[in-house]
Amino acid sequence: MNEIVKKTEEILQNEYGCALKTATTKELYNALSKAAMQSIATAWQKTKNDTGKRCGYLSAEFLVGRSVFANLQSLGALEEVRTVLKERGVDINRFEEVEDAALGNGGLGRLAACYLESGATIGIRMDGYGLRYRYGLFRQTFENGFQKEEGDDWLKWGDPWSVRTERDSVLISFADQTVRAVPYDMPVIGYGGETVNTLRLWQSEPVQEFDFHLFNDMRGEEIARRNFEATKITDVLYPNDNTLAGKMLRLRQQYFLCSASLQDLLRKYKKTNKPLSELSDFITLQLNDTHPVLAIPELLRLLSLEGMTFEDALAVANKVFCFTNHTIMAEALETWDEFAIREVLPEIWRQIFTLQQYMISQGLDTSRYFIMKDGRIHMANLAIYVCRKVNGVARIHTEILKTNTFKNWYDLFPEKFINVTNGITPRRWLMLSSPAMANAITSRIGDGWKRDLSQISALMPYVEDDEFLAEFTAIKRENKARLAKHIFQHEGVAISPDFIFDVQTKRLHEYKRQLLNGLSILYIYNGIKDGSIQNFKPTAFIFGAKAAPGYYMAKAVIKFINEVAKKVNGDPAVQHLMRVVFVQNYNVSYAEKIMCAADISEQISMAGMEASGTGNMKFMLNGTVTLGTMDGANVEICEEAGRENNYIFGATVEEVAEVKKYYNPRAIAESDPALMRVLNALVDGTLDASGSNMLSDIYHSLLDGYAPDHYLVLHDFADYVRTKLRLISEYGSKEFTQKCVRNMASSGKFSSDRSVKEYAEEIWKL
Repeated sequence: MNEIVKKTEEILQNEYGCALKTATTKELYNALSKAAMQSIATAWQKTKNDTGKRCGYLSAEFLVGRSVFANLQSLGALEEVRTVLKERGVDINRFEEVEDAALGNGGLGRLAACYLESGATIGIRMDGYGLRYRYGLFRQTFENGFQKEEGDDWLKWGDPWSVRTERDSVLISFADQTVRAVPYDMPVIGYGGETVNTLRLWQSEPVQEFDFHLFNDMRGEEIARRNFEATKITDVLYPNDNTLAGKMLRLRQQYFLCSASLQDLLRKYKKTNKPLSELSDFITLQLNDTHPVLAIPELLRLLSLEGMTFEDALAVANKVFCFTNHTIMAEALETWDEFAIREVLPEIWRQIFTLQQYMISQGLDTSRYFIMKDGRIHMANLAIYVCRKVNGVARIHTEILKTNTFKNWYDLFPEKFINVTNGITPRRWLMLSSPAMANAITSRIGDGWKRDLSQISALMPYVEDDEFLAEFTAIKRENKARLAKHIFQHEGVAISPDFIFDVQTKRLHEYKRQLLNGLSILYIYNGIKDGSIQNFKPTAFIFGAKAAPGYYMAKAVIKFINEVAKKVNGDPAVQHLMRVVFVQNYNVSYAEKIMCAADISEQISMAGMEASGTGNMKFMLNGTVTLGTMDGANVEICEEAGRENNYIFGATVEEVAEVKKYYNPRAIAESDPALMRVLNALVDGTLDASGSNMLSDIYHSLLDGYAPDHYLVLHDFADYVRTKLRLISEYGSKEFTQKCVRNMASSGKFSSDRSVKEYAEEIWKL
């Protein structure tokens, strides 16, 4: 019998007093997870004891998803455990009830999770540092088409994949409170189980949980308030920052992460008895976007407490820190009110102020180079000035950083800037999500691609193999049938697996242009109804996204798409041709079912806005064509697979700037009656706004105001619809299937193994 299953039975008997068949899903999940944890104990300890230089990956998000299947796969035990459990009358798929660890929002957090898995798989010493959010982001539901947010209680299933390491707790001091940071360690198991790195997540707790004297004086409400003020720091990922209180809570979260992680690392380093000036020989710290950039002044503060001069501490920081930029959007390049930092983190403010004065003493032009300006502290500038390397996440994105967003800094420090195109792990996004497809690939080219995705190029000759094309199509349909069943169970929308699955799943933001997709669906619906669109192949338009709770326009787009879905799905005349569904609570586990079932991947951001976009890599790996702009990683995908094997439309980065000089969206709309009809549906009662102004606000954002249609939705609309209709018309042909397989066979570059190797060799110097 499999050792993990045997150990599971022992745990069930000892801890729950039950057998495999009688255990609840929660009991079985916890017992099996604990058994697997015991099996990796030796490898985990061995990796921890390795004294070589490591990378510490600091990130506000780690979107790890559900661990049980991925970890069993990494241990090479998934299929055997599945078989043994089945023989004992237990279906391992019961674990699909288990909640995802909702510790991230989108690509940023999922990238961090992929990187940790890749680091462990290729044997690189790499540990993650993040926060153990009690409720993660939020659980999304729809009510009358509106997004509703609820607490995402992922811990209700227990947390058997974490080890509370209380002996490593540290104290975090703010101006008005001190809290305790308690680490929970999650194993990051490399494929094959040889290397087990660590994701250390910090939980905020009160220094003293219960004050006997206060309670004795009947002042229990003071205890409750004090405890709440401490624990709320890690209660929710990204608290709504539309209020001052929300902004201050985010600031506390970020400092809490940075201070806890650095105190932990310095404690470990001091045990080596080596001088602090050589810290960079022990650790390199990668700052995943601006959220953890407070680590820089915090390290300066901690080193000053050790007796270092400011200049010597800065020299250490210059060697230790590296910075990844994930966006060019001004509102996402974090700045903090100087007063806020001064009030909450006065010692951190002093370090930043000293750094600014040091820059001035070095003769830098403060009109071009600054950290503090007009009462704001600019975190990206702080990172670029101090960090040894600064990287973008796709080649086109990095070029925009150098020539536009951070041009002044690039002129000053050209040697700092480097590109590392993002990647994804093929273990989760093909092997785990579509095992039949993985087996079909392995039967043709061997299994080397599982550890070296570049080997998947050996699949290219099978583009001409009718037998493989037929098997590819059959597996894709099985995946579509599985997804359709899941959607019907969870969303109540029936979709035929014989429909084309046109998918757009990603964080909801205006620049990602889910609105463009929704408008096109209404356009196509009208065209089918009035006969102007003929011979349309049945298509299901599938959306998945969460909008930040305080992001009004993003939530308006969700309402709009749900109203389009209600109209289309409620019309018997088109049900044999069109279905629209916006899935609720899109997360990693939902994505695992969607990515491998999609026929069309919508990557339609305005060119120049999407830094990378790793979702398109997951679709590509699963043999899906891209319908998109020349933006982010789409550019490199087209280089690898051939632009002719994807469907590209819209203004390029260079054209966007020119278009905006003369752009008149109302003129475009009024010159196209069919488009104007779609836009009028937002305000003429065709769609139900349910008493809100959301749909009319979308209308006016496109046509009126100081800078209407900022993301060129209407400019790209006609080309987008033409390209989409051409794609749909080509679906089902041998040539289309060959395009799908060419994309799959060309996906080798987009492995996170390659990305992490580039970081390790060119940035971390491991």
